[in-house]
Amino acid sequence: MKLLATLCLGLVLGLAASLPLADVTQGDEGVQEAPLPDRCDGLEFDAITPDEKGNTIFFKGAYLWNGFHGPAQLANELFKELDDDHHIGHVDAAFRMHDPDNHDDHDHVYFFLDDKVFSYYNQTLESGYPKAIQEDFPGVPSHLDSAVECPKQECATNSVLFFKGHDVHVFDLDTKQVKTKTWANLPVCTSALRWLEHYYCFHGHNFTRFNPVSGEVSAGAYPKDARNYFMKCPNFGHGGNYEIPKCSDVKLDAITTDDHGKTYFFAGPIYMRLDTHRDGLHAFPITRAWKEMTSGVDAVFSYTDKLYMIKGDQVYIFKSDAHHTLIEGYPKSVKEELGVEGPIDAAFLCPNKDTVHIIKGGHIYDINLLATPRAVTRDFPLPFSGVDAALCDADGVRVFKGPSYFLYETAFTLSTARIAPVAENITPAFMGCRE
Repeated sequence: MKLLATLCLGLVLGLAASLPLADVTQGDEGVQEAPLPDRCDGLEFDAITPDEKGNTIFFKGAYLWNGFHGPAQLANELFKELDDDHHIGHVDAAFRMHDPDNHDDHDHVYFFLDDKVFSYYNQTLESGYPKAIQEDFPGVPSHLDSAVECPKQECATNSVLFFKGHDVHVFDLDTKQVKTKTWANLPVCTSALRWLEHYYCFHGHNFTRFNPVSGEVSAGAYPKDARNYFMKCPNFGHGGNYEIPKCSDVKLDAITTDDHGKTYFFAGPIYMRLDTHRDGLHAFPITRAWKEMTSGVDAVFSYTDKLYMIKGDQVYIFKSDAHHTLIEGYPKSVKEELGVEGPIDAAFLCPNKDTVHIIKGGHIYDINLLATPRAVTRDFPLPFSGVDAALCDADGVRVFKGPSYFLYETAFTLSTARIAPVAENITPAFMGCRE
């Protein structure tokens, strides 16, 4: 279990590195190096944005932090033109463009300095930039406080929210029209961030989560200290001190993809969304989303917009909505719900199918979810035992065992196999682990 726990929030944050020195200053004792700024001191950021690779970049004055952990560095080391053209020492606002209908601009990162806008891709300034803000975003004021993208799944259209004081200028990327709103209930946002489909207004060393359409502050105790959530700092944090594990140490408990295309994996007390590469891979306590699952999970599968979460001999069924609401009447026993005795090792359901495949010991059991009552319809031996988790998607069926997995073309191929295929290793790109 200690090994499982190491996978926890360290996947998000890692351990804080000791800060190097930079900036040469002249004093009575000769040339000295001034320390880099430390965001754990409680800084107010000038701008925050993800880049096209999913790294979240924090700006303060002439410095930036590339990711949720690690030391500061000079901003012009990554984006040299910001300093070459404007010796102002800070970025007013920044956002990553979300405009999939316009592939030329999609995933470009925009920086705003005074009345100018810079467009970067892969840390390279695009031809023709910097420009006046009005050239790309007519109707948007200069000297902004912050900006954040808002895709049409979360706003009415693909939009950008530009903040200046309590005014929010909503720029429609299709029509190039601006609508201005006043959100007096929200603090003045010195930086803003869309992260894992939620919206955050940063002010001082705190943040407040908000609705990008109405400006309404989300339920909960806000503001919250950013040092507990968006960086690794001594004596701060809501998940403990964990290290990013080696891929060779990874061991899953369960993995599934829901009907909305969100892929979750579970290990010990934590879960991670694997479909969030645009925002980076981040791990959280399972109880953050499914408060009833206080002891972790053994198996999970998705069916008819619901998540079936199995622990021991109990099944919990949750709606696949933002609140992950437990269905009334649950938990129930695995036997009552699925017709097989718990506990089980793994479960998976292939897309657009009604048969769940339950792995227990060295057997795989097929159960028709349309039947009442549910019962085992087929029972096949597996070519191995000790399965940790399984997932069926367009690539086939992956059966996870320790830090490796076996790939089968279909569920039928798995159920009739007598010899295990060559094992493939879990990779950093897939799980966010380290080599």
